[in-house]
Amino acid sequence: MYSHGGVFINFVIQEIVYSMIEYIRGSIAELTPTYAVIEASGIGYMICITLPAYTALTGQTEAKLLIHEAIREDAYQLYGFISVQERELFRALIGVSGVGANTARMILSSIAAPELEGVIISGDHARLKNVKGIGTKTAQRIIVDLRDKIKPSADAVLPATAVVSEVYEEALAALTMLGFPRPQSQKTLKKIFDADPLVKVETAIKRALAMM
Repeated sequence: MYSHGGVFINFVIQEIVYSMIEYIRGSIAELTPTYAVIEASGIGYMICITLPAYTALTGQTEAKLLIHEAIREDAYQLYGFISVQERELFRALIGVSGVGANTARMILSSIAAPELEGVIISGDHARLKNVKGIGTKTAQRIIVDLRDKIKPSADAVLPATAVVSEVYEEALAALTMLGFPRPQSQKTLKKIFDADPLVKVETAIKRALAMM
């Protein structure tokens, strides 16, 4: 705090979202499920990691971790990730009110990055609530805040029910636009999806037309 023209100004160092350190590459001096010590150029960096990162590094002697620096008034910590996807999800999570760095790391340790993308996109609150320390309100806030911001990557894992629901709704909308009564269309599509849950939209519509 300092005074300028009689006005007292408080400076609070907020958590920095983007790092000055992009990555650290070096030998693994120590590895645990929660942190790794990476030695690079004679300096040992203690880096907080997720369980997927621990699994990927187990048995290795060298490592490259993408870094996120969490700089606050009372602490300076490094968080390391094995993929851009994992780090971006971490940064998205800590941008949600009430979700700190350790909570975000817990989520990514409980739900692998590709699956977490699917959980958020599909609005699967129940899956998030299964993570230790995540309550209903926090799970809902994560979904609401991030659902439209997360762009699914090629390896995103969407829950089967979400995929079926999306295809079903598209097929139902198409049949309704073609003039078929909604109740009849729903009954027909139910038979089709019960028999083949992985049916594509076009195929579902063609089968429905043949049955109606």
